[in-house]
Amino acid sequence: MNPSRRHWLAGASALAAGARLGGAGLALAAAAPARAATVVLRDDRGAEHRFDATPRRIVSMMPSLTEMVGALGAADRLVGVDRYSNWPAAVQRLPRLGGLDDARLEAIVALQPDVVLASLSARVLDRLDALGLRVLRLRSDGLADVQRSLDTLARLLGDAEAGGRLWRQLEQALAAAAQRVPPGLRGRTVYFELGGGPYAAGSSSFVGELLARLGLSNIVPPALGPFPKLNPEFIVRARPEIVMGLAREQAALAARPGWGALPALRDGRRCGFSSADYELLTRPGPWLGDAADVIARCLEGLAR
Repeated sequence: MNPSRRHWLAGASALAAGARLGGAGLALAAAAPARAATVVLRDDRGAEHRFDATPRRIVSMMPSLTEMVGALGAADRLVGVDRYSNWPAAVQRLPRLGGLDDARLEAIVALQPDVVLASLSARVLDRLDALGLRVLRLRSDGLADVQRSLDTLARLLGDAEAGGRLWRQLEQALAAAAQRVPPGLRGRTVYFELGGGPYAAGSSSFVGELLARLGLSNIVPPALGPFPKLNPEFIVRARPEIVMGLAREQAALAARPGWGALPALRDGRRCGFSSADYELLTRPGPWLGDAADVIARCLEGLAR
């Protein structure tokens, strides 16, 4: 992970404007110039949005979308964010507008945004459509969704090429992290636990696709969806060789019925991530190069 971002997430000074993303050195894009040309965008709900001017007042209701706006150099256009957005540093001073299930609709309307950025699952925000606000809904399950969201936001912000530039550098970061994975761990089966279980990052999720890019084999098949709720017996039967999740939850894994015999726990092949790194790994945003670096670093440690 980028050292300056880790330092900032720990409560230290804000990330400098020239900070760079992890291993591949992904620089933040320059602020996009205003443009008068009409832009027509179709979001992942299938709704078409027409913008006759570049939005100057943006509300983001998803941390990864907030980070994309920041990485595209337009943090100064954000006027409100969800409760979990914490990068770039400037968003700490913005109004907090709730979350997926308890969005503060009146507060959002009062900010008079040109556009509201949201996920497909934020159904409470459907009411904003009836009030005449434009809600751009973007999917965030897999890596292709992340790439498409970057492209869509880059067009929205007036620099259509910026999304592609960011994505190409993220791809370089992912490739560099993959090269660091010890040969002896390639092909090993892995279980990535979310929030203390029983949810997992499946093969079709952006986390699962990161793991695949690093040469690991997910025990959760694509058919179960990106982030399925699992029966604990499923993990016992799958016998993962590596277990990943929050560090503070790792000590209790062996106490679960039947888990003590799992190859991952028996052989000490666990990746316990700090809260900051876990946050990085579970946000489908512009820090995916750093996320891959975090996983590769853990795998290097397991091979020693």
